[in-house]
Amino acid sequence: MANALLLLVALLVAGCAALASATSYTVGDGQGWTTNVDYSTWASGKSFAVGDKLVFNYMSKAHSVTEVSKSGYDTCSGANPLSDDESGSTVVPLQTPGTHYFICNVPGHCAEGMKLAVAVSATPSSAGGALLQVPAMASVVAAAAAGAAIKLALF
Repeated sequence: MANALLLLVALLVAGCAALASATSYTVGDGQGWTTNVDYSTWASGKSFAVGDKLVFNYMSKAHSVTEVSKSGYDTCSGANPLSDDESGSTVVPLQTPGTHYFICNVPGHCAEGMKLAVAVSATPSSAGGALLQVPAMASVVAAAAAGAAIKLALF
């Protein structure tokens, strides 16, 4: 019984660490997703990794977040999008390593600089950007793990 409880505590702690290591990046920081912003400069110096999230904030229907191939990125074409959203608040979980390409598919906007390429590594990021929020459940799980560890120590 004690070994099973110890294993459970170890798994809970490991799960909390994985949740806490993911980083949410607000694209463009305070400027958001709009024209006349240098997104290459914004992305430089940031370490994106699988598990991180990109948060795009923009005026709904006036812009879009369209994930495209490299060819679509280079030519500013959203003709064959991998995904497309114009809700005004788009969260993109980075689920695979490699370079991911995003454009605004509103005519002329990509040519005005509304395009972003991010290189995503398979390993967790080193918190190159500000952590927006760790899911609330992480603290609950951590408290439960601590309580279980105390009980285990007493018995």
